[in-house]
Amino acid sequence: MKISEFSPSHLSENDISMLLYYGIEDNLQKGDLIFVPGSSKAAEYRLPEAIRLYQKGRANKLLFSGGVSWSGHELTEAEMLMKKAIGFGIPPKDLFIENISLHTKENVLASMLVMDRMCGLENISNIIIVTAPFHMRRLHMTLLTYMPKWIHYSLVCSDDGATGKEQWMQDPYGRKRAFDEARKIIDYVKKGILMDLEI
Repeated sequence: MKISEFSPSHLSENDISMLLYYGIEDNLQKGDLIFVPGSSKAAEYRLPEAIRLYQKGRANKLLFSGGVSWSGHELTEAEMLMKKAIGFGIPPKDLFIENISLHTKENVLASMLVMDRMCGLENISNIIIVTAPFHMRRLHMTLLTYMPKWIHYSLVCSDDGATGKEQWMQDPYGRKRAFDEARKIIDYVKKGILMDLEI
Protein backbone atom coordinates (compact mmCIF):
# COMPACT_ATOMS: atom_id res chain seq x y z
CA MET A 1 0.00 0.00 0.00
CA LYS A 2 1.31 3.45 -0.88
CA ILE A 3 1.42 6.22 1.70
CA SER A 4 -0.84 8.37 -0.50
CA GLU A 5 -3.57 5.72 -0.15
CA PHE A 6 -3.86 6.15 3.63
CA SER A 7 -6.64 8.39 4.93
CA PRO A 8 -5.33 10.86 7.52
CA SER A 9 -8.76 11.03 9.21
CA HIS A 10 -9.17 7.25 9.56
CA LEU A 11 -5.87 5.98 10.92
CA SER A 12 -5.76 2.87 13.09
CA GLU A 13 -2.96 1.89 15.46
CA ASN A 14 -1.85 -0.64 12.86
CA ASP A 15 -1.75 2.10 10.20
CA ILE A 16 0.46 4.21 12.47
CA SER A 17 2.78 1.28 13.11
CA MET A 18 3.09 0.66 9.37
CA LEU A 19 3.55 4.31 8.46
CA LEU A 20 6.12 5.21 11.10
CA TYR A 21 7.93 2.03 12.07
CA TYR A 22 7.70 -0.71 9.45
CA GLY A 23 11.14 -1.50 8.02
CA ILE A 24 12.90 1.14 10.16
CA GLU A 25 16.00 -0.55 11.53
CA ASP A 26 19.74 -0.05 11.76
CA ASN A 27 21.58 -2.01 9.05
CA LEU A 28 24.78 -1.71 11.14
CA GLN A 29 26.78 -0.35 8.19
CA LYS A 30 29.59 2.15 8.60
CA GLY A 31 28.86 5.64 7.35
CA ASP A 32 30.69 8.60 5.88
CA LEU A 33 29.06 10.76 8.55
CA ILE A 34 26.46 10.74 11.31
CA PHE A 35 23.61 13.19 10.65
CA VAL A 36 21.66 14.56 13.62
CA PRO A 37 18.77 17.02 13.11
CA GLY A 38 18.01 19.36 15.98
CA SER A 39 14.96 19.59 18.21
CA SER A 40 14.18 21.03 21.63
CA LYS A 41 15.33 17.73 23.20
CA ALA A 42 17.99 16.66 20.66
CA ALA A 43 20.88 17.22 23.07
CA GLU A 44 19.15 15.04 25.65
CA TYR A 45 18.03 12.13 23.46
CA ARG A 46 19.73 12.20 20.05
CA LEU A 47 23.22 13.38 20.91
CA PRO A 48 24.17 10.48 23.25
CA GLU A 49 23.26 7.95 20.57
CA ALA A 50 25.24 9.84 17.93
CA ILE A 51 28.28 9.99 20.21
CA ARG A 52 27.97 6.26 20.96
CA LEU A 53 28.05 5.51 17.22
CA TYR A 54 31.02 7.82 16.69
CA GLN A 55 32.93 6.21 19.55
CA LYS A 56 32.18 2.74 18.16
CA GLY A 57 33.81 3.81 14.89
CA ARG A 58 30.67 3.74 12.75
CA ALA A 59 31.66 7.13 11.25
CA ASN A 60 34.37 9.71 11.92
CA LYS A 61 32.34 12.86 11.28
CA LEU A 62 29.23 14.29 12.96
CA LEU A 63 26.93 16.80 11.26
CA PHE A 64 24.44 18.67 13.43
CA SER A 65 21.58 20.47 11.69
CA GLY A 66 19.15 23.06 13.00
CA GLY A 67 18.82 26.81 13.14
CA VAL A 68 16.07 27.18 15.74
CA SER A 69 16.97 28.87 19.02
CA TRP A 70 14.64 27.52 21.70
CA SER A 71 13.34 29.67 24.52
CA GLY A 72 16.02 30.34 27.11
CA HIS A 73 18.89 29.44 24.76
CA GLU A 74 21.07 31.83 22.78
CA LEU A 75 22.57 29.07 20.66
CA THR A 76 20.86 27.39 17.72
CA GLU A 77 20.05 23.68 17.92
CA ALA A 78 23.15 22.79 15.89
CA GLU A 79 25.43 25.06 17.93
CA MET A 80 24.09 23.59 21.17
CA LEU A 81 24.69 20.03 19.92
CA MET A 82 28.22 20.92 18.84
CA LYS A 83 29.02 22.57 22.18
CA LYS A 84 27.78 19.56 24.12
CA ALA A 85 29.61 17.12 21.80
CA ILE A 86 32.87 18.97 22.48
CA GLY A 87 32.05 18.69 26.18
CA PHE A 88 31.83 14.92 25.70
CA GLY A 89 35.36 14.96 24.28
CA ILE A 90 34.62 14.81 20.55
CA PRO A 91 37.41 16.63 18.63
CA PRO A 92 36.13 19.84 17.00
CA LYS A 93 37.76 18.79 13.69
CA ASP A 94 35.21 15.96 13.43
CA LEU A 95 32.19 18.22 14.05
CA PHE A 96 30.22 20.14 11.44
CA ILE A 97 27.08 22.25 11.74
CA GLU A 98 24.32 23.68 9.60
CA ASN A 99 22.47 26.34 11.57
CA ILE A 100 19.99 28.07 9.27
CA SER A 101 17.29 25.39 8.82
CA LEU A 102 13.92 25.68 10.56
CA HIS A 103 12.30 22.29 9.81
CA THR A 104 13.04 18.82 8.47
CA LYS A 105 13.03 19.65 4.76
CA GLU A 106 15.41 22.55 5.39
CA ASN A 107 17.59 20.31 7.59
CA VAL A 108 18.20 18.18 4.51
CA LEU A 109 18.48 20.96 1.92
CA ALA A 110 20.78 23.17 3.97
CA SER A 111 22.93 20.23 5.06
CA MET A 112 23.61 19.18 1.48
CA LEU A 113 25.95 22.14 0.98
CA VAL A 114 27.74 21.41 4.26
CA MET A 115 28.16 17.76 3.26
CA ASP A 116 29.48 18.78 -0.14
CA ARG A 117 32.04 21.08 1.48
CA MET A 118 32.95 18.41 4.06
CA CYS A 119 33.95 15.75 1.59
CA GLY A 120 32.02 16.16 -1.68
CA LEU A 121 28.54 14.67 -2.13
CA GLU A 122 29.99 12.43 -4.83
CA ASN A 123 32.16 10.79 -2.17
CA ILE A 124 29.29 10.01 0.22
CA SER A 125 27.78 6.54 -0.07
CA ASN A 126 26.17 5.99 3.35
CA ILE A 127 24.83 8.39 5.97
CA ILE A 128 23.96 7.28 9.49
CA ILE A 129 20.82 9.12 10.60
CA VAL A 130 20.09 9.62 14.29
CA THR A 131 16.68 10.97 15.27
CA ALA A 132 13.65 10.20 17.43
CA PRO A 133 11.66 7.06 16.51
CA PHE A 134 8.52 8.96 15.47
CA HIS A 135 10.56 11.32 13.25
CA MET A 136 12.69 8.74 11.45
CA ARG A 137 10.28 7.91 8.61
CA ARG A 138 9.79 11.56 7.62
CA LEU A 139 13.50 12.37 7.83
CA HIS A 140 14.40 9.27 5.80
CA MET A 141 11.74 10.10 3.19
CA THR A 142 13.01 13.69 2.98
CA LEU A 143 16.54 12.46 2.35
CA LEU A 144 15.30 9.99 -0.28
CA THR A 145 13.32 12.78 -1.96
CA TYR A 146 16.01 15.48 -2.09
CA MET A 147 19.46 13.90 -1.73
CA PRO A 148 21.41 12.20 -4.55
CA LYS A 149 19.98 8.77 -5.32
CA TRP A 150 23.26 6.87 -4.89
CA ILE A 151 23.40 7.63 -1.17
CA HIS A 152 22.22 4.95 1.26
CA TYR A 153 21.13 5.36 4.87
CA SER A 154 21.55 3.58 8.20
CA LEU A 155 18.55 4.39 10.41
CA VAL A 156 19.36 4.64 14.12
CA CYS A 157 16.50 5.68 16.42
CA SER A 158 17.40 7.36 19.69
CA ASP A 159 15.37 6.45 22.76
CA ASP A 160 13.15 9.39 23.66
CA GLY A 161 11.19 7.36 26.21
CA ALA A 162 7.84 7.85 24.49
CA THR A 163 7.68 7.31 20.72
CA GLY A 164 9.56 4.03 20.20
CA LYS A 165 8.01 1.21 18.21
CA GLU A 166 7.13 -0.69 21.40
CA GLN A 167 6.26 2.39 23.48
CA TRP A 168 4.11 4.82 21.56
CA MET A 169 0.74 3.06 22.03
CA GLN A 170 1.09 3.03 25.84
CA ASP A 171 2.28 6.61 26.25
CA PRO A 172 -0.28 9.47 25.87
CA TYR A 173 2.41 11.86 24.59
CA GLY A 174 3.79 9.16 22.30
CA ARG A 175 0.32 8.45 20.86
CA LYS A 176 -0.28 12.11 20.08
CA ARG A 177 3.16 12.53 18.48
CA ALA A 178 2.71 9.37 16.42
CA PHE A 179 -0.78 10.21 15.12
CA ASP A 180 0.21 13.82 14.35
CA GLU A 181 3.36 12.66 12.57
CA ALA A 182 1.53 10.06 10.45
CA ARG A 183 -0.99 12.67 9.31
CA LYS A 184 1.83 15.09 8.48
CA ILE A 185 3.62 12.48 6.35
CA ILE A 186 0.44 11.65 4.41
CA ASP A 187 -0.23 15.35 3.85
CA TYR A 188 3.32 16.00 2.62
CA VAL A 189 3.13 13.07 0.22
CA LYS A 190 -0.21 14.24 -1.20
CA LYS A 191 1.20 17.76 -1.67
CA GLY A 192 4.28 16.40 -3.46
CA ILE A 193 6.68 17.59 -0.75
CA LEU A 194 7.74 14.00 -0.12
CA MET A 195 7.99 11.11 -2.56
CA ASP A 196 5.30 8.44 -2.27
CA LEU A 197 6.50 5.12 -0.88
CA GLU A 198 5.13 1.60 -0.80
CA ILE A 199 4.75 0.56 2.85
